[in-house]
Amino acid sequence: MAQIDVQEILNLTPQLLKIPHRRIWCSYDEEADVLYLIFKKPSHADDGELTEDDIIIRYENGEVVGMTVLHASERKAG
Repeated sequence: MAQIDVQEILNLTPQLLKIPHRRIWCSYDEEADVLYLIFKKPSHADDGELTEDDIIIRYENGEVVGMTVLHASERKAG
């Protein structure tokens, strides 16, 4: 059976609770090193912006519906 670091998840929990969305879907593409966060399903992004720190924020009718984190494994806990 696969092991999971429960403490690591517990350390992440306060940060997740600060996100203003109650549902979060995520997937990680290891080959591309990209983390996808989706806040609304179904979502049909009609706009997006690339930030200076290589995060793509996706919008639908002005509402944030998702984020794409490029170079995800290189990110440091802040």
